[in-house]
Amino acid sequence: MKQLLLSRKVLGFIIPNLCTALIALITKLLASDGSGNLVFSEFVILPMLMGIFSAWFWKTEEYNTAKAMGRAGMLTIIAILLSFLFLGEGSICLVIVSPLLFAFIGVGLLFGRRMFGYGNGTLNVSIVSLLLLIFIADNTTSHSYQNMVADKIVVNAPVEKVWPYVVAYERINKPAGYFLFRLGMPSPVQSTVTGYRLGAGRKCIFSNGYTFEEKITEFEPNKKLTFAITEQPKDPEIMGHIDIQKGQFILQDNGNGTTTLTGNSWYALHVFPVWYYDLWAESVTRNVHLRVMDHIKELSERK
Repeated sequence: MKQLLLSRKVLGFIIPNLCTALIALITKLLASDGSGNLVFSEFVILPMLMGIFSAWFWKTEEYNTAKAMGRAGMLTIIAILLSFLFLGEGSICLVIVSPLLFAFIGVGLLFGRRMFGYGNGTLNVSIVSLLLLIFIADNTTSHSYQNMVADKIVVNAPVEKVWPYVVAYERINKPAGYFLFRLGMPSPVQSTVTGYRLGAGRKCIFSNGYTFEEKITEFEPNKKLTFAITEQPKDPEIMGHIDIQKGQFILQDNGNGTTTLTGNSWYALHVFPVWYYDLWAESVTRNVHLRVMDHIKELSERK
C-alpha cells in the first residue's frame, strides 16, 4: 500500500505536467491567428488544471496548505525545467513567469483538494470541462496589446550640451544596478549613428553584443529625436514576447541652464495576461531608459 501511495505521489508530479504540455502543444498547433502570442489561459488556466490533476492523484492523502504549497513549488520547478529544455525559453523569462505559475498551480491544487474531497464527480467533470473550454477559446481568439513608457530626468547642463549625447553616446562602463540586469538580462551599453541627420541609421548596443537596428524618423536638433526599430535581436528572452516599435528623446530647455530630458518607448506585448506581464515590461523598459538617461546626464554634466 505504501508503494502504491508513493507511486501515486510521483505520478501526481509527472502526469499533470505531461498532460498540460500536450494540451498546450495541441492548442498552439490549432491556434487560428498564427501570431505566436502566449495568452492568459496558458499562464492561468493551464496551471490551475495542472494543480487540479495533481490533487486527483493525491486525493487519498491528508496534506495541509503548507504542504500543498510545497508541492505546488515542485510542480512549478518541473514545468520550468521542461520549458527550458523543450521550449527554448530563456532563463530570465522563466524567472519572470515562475511566480505566476506557482500562484495558479497552488490555487488549482487547493481547489482540487477541496473539490475531490466532496466526491462530486459531476461537479468535478463540469469544472474541468469549463476550464478546458476557456483555455481553447482563449487560444483561438486574437490578442493585441501596445503600450508606451515615459521617463523624465533633469540634466544640469544646457540643451546644446545634452543633444549630442542623446543622438549617440560612448560606452557605459558603470555596472548595471537593476536586478534583472544583474541576473543576466542584457543592458544597454552604447549607441552609434551613421550621421546626425534625418534618416540616418542608429544602433543601440547591449552588453551581450546584441544590437537593435534603428532609423531616425524625427531629427530636431536640441529638441527631439525619434527613431523606429527596424530590426531587433533574436534573443530568446525577447523574441516572440515583445516587439520594441520605436523610441524617442525630447529635450526641454528649462531657461536656467538645465534641461528636462524625456525618454519614451513604444512596444507591442505578445504575452498575456497583461496585468502581470506589462508590469515586467514597464519595469524593464523604465530601467533601460534610466540607465541610458543617467549616462547622458553624467556625460553632459562632465566638466
